[in-house]
Parts: sequence; structure tokens; C-alpha cells
Amino acid sequence: MAIALRLSRGGAKKRPYYRIVAADSRSPRDGKYLEQIGTYNPLLAKDDENRVKLDEDRARYWIGVGAKPSDRVHRFLDAAGILERAARNNPKKGEPGEAAKERAEEKAEKLKEAEEAKAAAAAENDATGSAKTEDTAEAVADAVTTEDGDTAEEKAAIAEQTAEAGLPSGDGEKTEG
Repeated sequence: MAIALRLSRGGAKKRPYYRIVAADSRSPRDGKYLEQIGTYNPLLAKDDENRVKLDEDRARYWIGVGAKPSDRVHRFLDAAGILERAARNNPKKGEPGEAAKERAEEKAEKLKEAEEAKAAAAAENDATGSAKTEDTAEAVADAVTTEDGDTAEEKAAIAEQTAEAGLPSGDGEKTEG
């Protein structure tokens, strides 16, 4: 008969409580067991001494007889210093998936292209001098929209009309004409 040291669940729905038991490996999880050797209450804080209670003498006996602990019980036995557990290493676990890698590559390419375009624009700006800067400033001023919804060009046209008509510019009311 193969013996396993494992957890047997008890408690209410969403309120788990486990017995650490020595059971026949063929019996159901919460079924018949040979002996209860401890308890595990996952609802308690990790540093609480009552979270895991284990009868060390009985655990050593069952391991000596050939019982195989489940992974979780093996962790408890390792923490108690009864049975050493080899640390596991899965370097691929933290690695992003294929789709995430593709998105990262696309983002890096776009960033690289933007930097190259910025560098090319800066080099072209240095080569053409300040004339290019003045042209850019005019283009920006033309595209800027004021609070009234008029563009800078429309404002300039209105200012010229008022100057030709001899009306004071600025505070005066707008006249049709």
C-alpha cells in the first residue's frame, strides 16, 4: 500500500481548513485516512504559530516507513526541518509571451524611427539656419486658433480692415463692413 502525506480539506465554503494526514494514495482527498499528523489553516497570518501545526515525531515515522509527501506538505516539512526540499527554478516562468515580445519590438522600432526623424530634423534645421525656424513659427501661428474660433490669419485681416477704416483697434466693438 502506497502511503501519502497530504492535505485533507475541511471547513466551509471559502473558509478552508486542512488536516495534514497520512493516507492511502488511492483514497479520495477528503476520504478515509490512516492518521492525522497536523493541521493547516491558510486563513491565519503567515507569521502566526497556529497556521501550521505538525506532530514532528509522527511525520518522521511516516517518512521512515516510506510515505511520499505532497508538494505543499513537503514545504511544511522543510520549514519544520524534518525533510529537506530542493529549490525549484523555472527561468521561463517570468518571461513574457510571444505577443508581448512582438509588441515590445514594434514599440522599440517606432521609438527608434522617431529618434532618427528627430535627429534628421535637427540636422536639417542646423543646415538651413534660422530661416527654417521663422518659417516654422509662421506655420504654427497660422494654425493657432483663438478663443473666438478665429485663426490668426482672420484676426490679421480684421485688424487691417479696421486700420483702413480708421477705427481704433482692440477695445472697440466689431462693426460690419
